[in-house]
Amino acid sequence: MKQAVENETAGDPGSASKWIRQSLRCLQVKLASIGVLLSHVSIRRLLQQQQYSLKANRKSVASTQHPQRNQQFCYIRRVKQLFINAGHPIISVDTKKKELIGNFKNAGQTWNQEPDLVNDHEFPTDAIAKAVPYGIYDLVHNYGCVYVGTSHDTAAFAVAAIVRWFERKDRPKFADETKLLILSDSGGSNGYRVRNWKYQLQQQLADRFNIDVMVCHYPSGASKWNPIEHRLFSFISLNWAGKPLRSLRWMTALIRGTTTRTGLTVKAAQLKGHYPTKVKVSDAEMATMNLIHRRICPQWNYLFHPRPQSLQNA
Repeated sequence: MKQAVENETAGDPGSASKWIRQSLRCLQVKLASIGVLLSHVSIRRLLQQQQYSLKANRKSVASTQHPQRNQQFCYIRRVKQLFINAGHPIISVDTKKKELIGNFKNAGQTWNQEPDLVNDHEFPTDAIAKAVPYGIYDLVHNYGCVYVGTSHDTAAFAVAAIVRWFERKDRPKFADETKLLILSDSGGSNGYRVRNWKYQLQQQLADRFNIDVMVCHYPSGASKWNPIEHRLFSFISLNWAGKPLRSLRWMTALIRGTTTRTGLTVKAAQLKGHYPTKVKVSDAEMATMNLIHRRICPQWNYLFHPRPQSLQNA
């Protein structure tokens, strides 16, 4: 057995991980050719005794590592703790995967006597809408809000969702809401290069509510460490696994029904309106913003102060 497996064994030279290239039945044929008669079931048992098992690929190797990656993680950790100690709001934001609304298959399984019958193909033309769920996760209170739009995933849509969360009367309150920390990915509608994201934050949050808005972006390729991914979105996906999203109302109901043993509370609502793409923000408009880049990783860390009324109306 060992002789047959040896030439088919591969592994990671930096660890104890190893695997077999061939299937059990191919190994069975190879063993038979050298006079060893074993069933594929017995081969499986023997491999398990040698610490082999079926393994899937794991996405853990970052193909791109920014030289300031670790510095940014340390900075985010420090700023989060400062905001927590001061009683300021901290939210993690991102857009969840867009979903076709209609009689389409939803990955996963659910307990049922009969499977749900869905369309055999997923043509966008058969969809009622294409839902864009934008999430806001409150790290301190383990509280999430998801606003579902049907227009486009734009900076204006993202900031409008954050504004709706800030205005909610039923959300948990903080001791001091004169400052807000937003944690987000470095790309997408809330990316650090998106001018309209910054312009909308200045207008719709800092100026409108007279608060300081601090933004920290996770480095490129590090979005999986954004808290909203594993504290909110993953549980929403588990809750609606195997349940076709046949209407926007049903989708928001499934989001609201998401809970965890640690006390996660989730609210959901539709965010109507048209949010056009390719909105340009001029250099002159950027110059009017009261924007301060931080000394550490300034491309990813910046702060908005409320502008004087004269500049707001300019």
